Amino acid sequence: MKLCRITGSLHATIKNPRLEGQRILIAQPLDAAGRDDGEVMLALDQVDAGPGDRVLVMKEGGGARIVLGDDRHPVQCLVIAVVDDLLLNDHEG
Repeated sequence: MKLCRITGSLHATIKNPRLEGQRILIAQPLDAAGRDDGEVMLALDQVDAGPGDRVLVMKEGGGARIVLGDDRHPVQCLVIAVVDDLLLNDHEG
């Protein structure tokens, strides 16, 4: 799982038939402090996320296909949760 921020969406006039009706979002990975951390990725939206939302992205094709119930779905990343709050434990032990 990766913590990400949604920065936009992708629109395509021609796409794989299994992607019809699916929203494709642009997700920017974040570090624990909320700073950009890596290259953006495309992810299918499962939770009605929008621009500016912090989300959890599952980046594992096999798991994504299990969630979608389709072992032939051409997907690697799914937005599976909107993050409302993030609490970090700053002490050791």
